Amino acid sequence: MSAAGRTWIRVGCLAAMLPWLGSDSRAQDLFVGDLMDHRISITAGFTGTDVFIYGAKDGPGDVVVVLRGPSVDYAVRRKERIVGIWLNTDRVDFQAVPSFYAVASSKPLDEVMSPAAQAREEIGVARLKMVPAGGGSASDVVPFADALVRVKQSTGLYQGDVATISFNHKPLFSGKVHFPANVPTGSYDVKVLLLRDGEVVGAQTIPLQISKGGADAWVYERAHDQSAAYGLCAIAGALLLGWAAHLVFRKI
Repeated sequence: MSAAGRTWIRVGCLAAMLPWLGSDSRAQDLFVGDLMDHRISITAGFTGTDVFIYGAKDGPGDVVVVLRGPSVDYAVRRKERIVGIWLNTDRVDFQAVPSFYAVASSKPLDEVMSPAAQAREEIGVARLKMVPAGGGSASDVVPFADALVRVKQSTGLYQGDVATISFNHKPLFSGKVHFPANVPTGSYDVKVLLLRDGEVVGAQTIPLQISKGGADAWVYERAHDQSAAYGLCAIAGALLLGWAAHLVFRKI
């Protein structure tokens, strides 16, 4: 059976569960969502992948999905030309910035969420909260935050275009978000929001793990967990290759 077939079987099971939700659950506008895969393995031939989101909701409302990668600290520097030489001058450090960010929605964001709700939930690249480590005034920090966002967008790790969540089989919804080949490893949060009248009435967070796999993972783990032994093996391997090359060229 194809992956798409398995996905729709899962979605059908979710839809079948909705009538069995108790009245208390329906009053709270609960809904269910999931991912086709909760773990992505990055191997030597990894060129990117699509993450499929699906689920079912009970009652009216729109769905917005926010995908955030592991939080990382970034240092952003400004370069200026001084006496004909480009030098780093000012610097701003940002804390707990998502290394990956993408949004999917069943309708344009401005149609389903109020500006206050978008700001509160950090929906959209422009509404991400960039927290500087050393404080500073907004006028000083904003150019550095904008530069960081531009760099992340240029590498495909921040997706300005909103992906589509479809209701082709009501009350079921589905959508996909593309992860590029340079996606960072670590733990991701996929937050599924149910919206009504511009406000969030239900939320669910689904974990996603991205890790290295195959021989690359083994080498990566040895390099970090047993750095001394890894360094000695690398030196020994380089010496052996050099000695072998010497023997080959000596006979030519």
